[in-house]
Amino acid sequence: MITDIGVRLEGIRVNVLQKLNHHFNNNADYFNVNITLKGTRVHLIGLTSLVDLPRTITLLKLQTTEMDEVKTNAPSLLNPTNHKTNFDIDSLISSILLGNVLICDPVSNTYNTFNPIKKEVTRSIEGPITENALFGSGSSFLEDVHTNVGILRKHVTDPYLKVQSFSVGTNQPKTLILVYIENRVKPELLKNIQTKIEAGLSQNVDHLQHLQKMIHSSSWTFLPKFNSTELPQNAAQALNQGKAILMLDRFPLALILPSLIGDMFCLTDDHNYSLPFMILIRTLRVMGVLIAVLIPGLYVALVSVNPEVLRFELALSVANSRQGVPYPALVETLLLIIVLELILEASVRLPKSVGPTITMVGGIILGQAAVTAKLVSSLLIIILAGTTIASSTVVGFENTIAIRAFKYLLIGLAAIYGMLGILAGIVLICTYMGSQTSLGVPYLSLPKINQRNGR
Repeated sequence: MITDIGVRLEGIRVNVLQKLNHHFNNNADYFNVNITLKGTRVHLIGLTSLVDLPRTITLLKLQTTEMDEVKTNAPSLLNPTNHKTNFDIDSLISSILLGNVLICDPVSNTYNTFNPIKKEVTRSIEGPITENALFGSGSSFLEDVHTNVGILRKHVTDPYLKVQSFSVGTNQPKTLILVYIENRVKPELLKNIQTKIEAGLSQNVDHLQHLQKMIHSSSWTFLPKFNSTELPQNAAQALNQGKAILMLDRFPLALILPSLIGDMFCLTDDHNYSLPFMILIRTLRVMGVLIAVLIPGLYVALVSVNPEVLRFELALSVANSRQGVPYPALVETLLLIIVLELILEASVRLPKSVGPTITMVGGIILGQAAVTAKLVSSLLIIILAGTTIASSTVVGFENTIAIRAFKYLLIGLAAIYGMLGILAGIVLICTYMGSQTSLGVPYLSLPKINQRNGR
């Protein structure tokens, strides 16, 4: 329907129509057509790539006809009651880029914005791609932010659910949605998020680093400041825990604020199992993190610095596996880890039809060739393969990045100081995690248990 946010251009010498035509001069999808509404010749201005123009014109004529027939007290189509004396041509351009239509009356020099019938430029709802849902909805978030909100509302029927919209960016305006449950989110957390978003509305948000900059969060950190998810049930669970959700237009993920250490081990699907099995699954994830971070460093420390810690039989077995390897433990470990990182990166970039096959065959061939050529030991192949699998047991891809980064610190310290270096690295990692906050909330904070829907 027509919005009551018209703009009257009194006393302004600049021809706005000419200025808009000049700005969109090289855009083939720009339209500026004349139609008659309520006996007045007006201009319709917008983009055909975002607006279904024939159906929009039909809707406009139907609405104006109904306004005349029922003689309502609604504000006039061409003479809005609210005017803005501080007129900004950029606001009209931004409105057009967001898919709205401008209605211009050249006689009264008045402009209205109209929410037209949009063209379908989004795909249908599909299943998740980056996350698997064992129990729960098979739908996932899309690029269209309003569709994402509708999907989320299907999962959260709380009457206190609030959806707040912001328009961010000047050159490339986008819609940013803040979702929260009013009686569950902490007021200071909500105020902190709203204040930082409102202070950064002029910043263009093209990716997550821009969003981190908007909320005054440092990009130079290994720990995620927010968790991303494409599963609506995970976002609903976060809202019930008193967290907030950010949704950015054309970004098919929901961003959960704040990010805590418990998000690395806890998943919504866990509650669909019996309580003992849920505890076992989460314990397994904790063990996976410890294995992924500690085991490569332990191998380097026990092989190159502190072999006396091992039992005699085990030390002989390790020595036999490394017989003929020309490199020290640090070099062979880093060499194989880099190969595994390349395989992981290739598995993401390759097409889905050939990616798993190429990475699996490449890993097997490279591993077997490296052992045959005596470049690495067979024991290290087993250790790093298990480490790679263990690092994938945590929840969220952002958390696996932190684990993959921390293991390099322990490997370096273990090569220099042995077991003492590993203990020092654990202290450094714990100190670093304890010093990090997410929107003022300590990263090591335990999540608040909701009475109706516990963690």
